[in-house]
Amino acid sequence: MFIRVLTLGIVEGIAMPAGIFRVCLVVIAAIVNHPLLFPKENATVPEYAEDIIQKMKVHEENLRLEQLRLEQEIAGQEAALKALEKAMETEEQNVKEPLPWDLWSAMSMVIFLLIELWRQDYQDGNWQESASEEDDMAVLGKAFKGVTLPDKAALANFYERCILGATGDMARKRELVEGFADDLLEALRSVCNRDADMEVEESIGVGSMYENWRVHKPLVCDLIVPFRPPEPYCFRSQTWCSRESVRPDKQGYGTIKVCRADEDAAGCICGKTKLGEDMLCLLHSQTNQTKPSGEMEDLLCFKNTQYLDADQVMKWFQIAITKSWNKISHKYEFDLSFNLLDSPGALKIKFRSGKSIAFNLTPVVQCEDSDAYFISHFPRSGLMADPASSTDWFVTFAVYERRFIHSISKKLPANACHLSCLQIISFLHGKQCSLTGPSSLTNYHLKTVMLHLLQARPYQDWASENLEARLQDMLKFLEKSLQEKKLCHFFIGNRKVPEVLNFPVAFQKAEPLNLFRPFVLHRDAYRKTVDTFHEMLRNTSALINEYTVHIPSVGHTNMLQKEPL
Repeated sequence: MFIRVLTLGIVEGIAMPAGIFRVCLVVIAAIVNHPLLFPKENATVPEYAEDIIQKMKVHEENLRLEQLRLEQEIAGQEAALKALEKAMETEEQNVKEPLPWDLWSAMSMVIFLLIELWRQDYQDGNWQESASEEDDMAVLGKAFKGVTLPDKAALANFYERCILGATGDMARKRELVEGFADDLLEALRSVCNRDADMEVEESIGVGSMYENWRVHKPLVCDLIVPFRPPEPYCFRSQTWCSRESVRPDKQGYGTIKVCRADEDAAGCICGKTKLGEDMLCLLHSQTNQTKPSGEMEDLLCFKNTQYLDADQVMKWFQIAITKSWNKISHKYEFDLSFNLLDSPGALKIKFRSGKSIAFNLTPVVQCEDSDAYFISHFPRSGLMADPASSTDWFVTFAVYERRFIHSISKKLPANACHLSCLQIISFLHGKQCSLTGPSSLTNYHLKTVMLHLLQARPYQDWASENLEARLQDMLKFLEKSLQEKKLCHFFIGNRKVPEVLNFPVAFQKAEPLNLFRPFVLHRDAYRKTVDTFHEMLRNTSALINEYTVHIPSVGHTNMLQKEPL
């Protein structure tokens, strides 16, 4: 009985390994059946020997049956344990298995936004910056309400004496620069190899000097020079709005690919589909395919690519301009030099009298068959960062802007005040920046405000007697745009562009481009811009009165204009 209980106890201790249990069971059976278990003195009762042996056999049989039953129970319990362990391992794997990718992406985006908000609100240890910005915006919202602009007579006197007197010789400088640029480009064509070098076209005047609203000196003419590759090559451009998705910092840019004129002709798909090694295109042999090589680098492409490199283009253009000037310099009694190192197309004419005229001559590539152009180097404000790659070209709509202003001016009343408003604000902002430091608000932003208002207000509202009211409209529009950090590009995404301009539909249907988007990321620049604008509003009357007093009359100014250059 003791052996049975011991055996059952061992079975109940399921934690004991099965191997040890079997060994114990065998040892117990051996002890029980060993002949030394019964002492020899029991031999004195032989009459009971057979009965004892018989009982022992029965008991041995019972133990064997019990052993078989226990082994079966142990095997079942081992199977149950294995199944339990397998289930636990499966559960652990499920716990350790990564979450779906979409959920991880969403969590990463939330974490990134939280970090960005924390960085903007608490950078440099300033934990009160958000509240401070709200206070600044509250002040900005009330800033214009407290501004008292001079009356119509004072504004008219200021415009006549200060702005007209400073810009009266714009036409004469434009004529001089255009004539010299034409002569320079003609010499450039003669010194270039027509079979290998780029071919330049006639220059095009753009910007404030050709839109008749520039007020800041020096009066700089901006000329763009379209160029194209030698035969049999051509340019094929791709803008950001022709792609399915593009990063915000890539908006406004595009790439230019140099291809053979007959490449992908007649809708051939050999350039768009990967052909097998044993397949050839019957229209285009392998010898006609354009490949990245030294020849492509000679075509001003980025290394080992077919994409036009803006830096290479500017180097080529500077060398070509230098050769051209050396050829015609004997005809002129002045010197020509590059004006700014960081602006490769900036040139300066220096007269022997010490006076000078500055102008910009910048190579561009026509965007398809439109009057939009890819410009190699664009004047940038503190907000605009340089493109990530020299194969990214900025798209300029300067020709359409000039055409729109000239077109709508014909529909406005005589002596309309639209350009006068732009000139006054540009002048005041420039003077304020000279007092408090540079601002990220540029003249292009101011012109964009005027373009939006020209399209929004009736033509008769721009009569000359409404100068004060329209000036207030522009300041209010600019104030609202700064508050919202949103100023949309006039042409991109604008479906109300007049049809007479023949503006490309692809740009009209594109996503609107926010010119103030960098303000969202550059908070210091935004605060500086807001402060400068606020100071300009408060100082408007004082600046106008001060410069009206110190600027000589128009008659005296006209006498100065007659002096020779």
